[in-house]
Amino acid sequence: MEDSNHTGRYTVSMVVHQARPWEWLNRTGAEGAEKTLTPAGERILTAASTLFYEQGIRAVGVDTIANAADVTKKTLYDRFGSKDNLIAAYLERRNRVWHVFLDEQLAKLRPGTPEEVILALFTALTEWMAESRRGCGFINASVELAAPDHPAMPVIVAQKRWMRTEFVAQAELAGFDRVEELADRLLLLHEGALVSYRVAAMEHAPEVAYRAAADLLASWPRIGA
Repeated sequence: MEDSNHTGRYTVSMVVHQARPWEWLNRTGAEGAEKTLTPAGERILTAASTLFYEQGIRAVGVDTIANAADVTKKTLYDRFGSKDNLIAAYLERRNRVWHVFLDEQLAKLRPGTPEEVILALFTALTEWMAESRRGCGFINASVELAAPDHPAMPVIVAQKRWMRTEFVAQAELAGFDRVEELADRLLLLHEGALVSYRVAAMEHAPEVAYRAAADLLASWPRIGA
């Protein structure tokens, strides 16, 4: 008997013995449908995404983005309304790219248990950071965007909450005790690796985090043990 929750293109199966483990990831709220863009809008978002990540959100002005996208400033504002809205769109797209990347990595790694899914998320982080030399775009943005009511802040918060929620879900499937505390520790390892990689120039941070996560899971008590 199967109880499945259909969420867009993802299906979260409640029968873990019949589902492939890497499909246990809950995509609810992880990635919304992207607004359909005109060709000019697509060029603007593509240019802004590259510039914001590589040079910083505050350092890149609307003029620079418009020039890179070969559009006028009026077109940029017509499509996105404001630079703040464009920043939010950039982070929403980056979140979608991250989830597509996770799908590809988990399908390649083929983890067989919830514990292996957790560790696969750290392995995927190693691969992701190899192509993201400036660190986590969400953490970088949170530093630059001081206002809590900025339209991009909910995107940043949701992205980080999703990671913690996923650690909780996988820990529950694995039968660990005190799953909330375990998820907190795993998230600190995951996010700490992102910060250390960028700020401390610690290129092996993802590998260190993986080993620490493996040690943590090996020593963590299970329900009934």
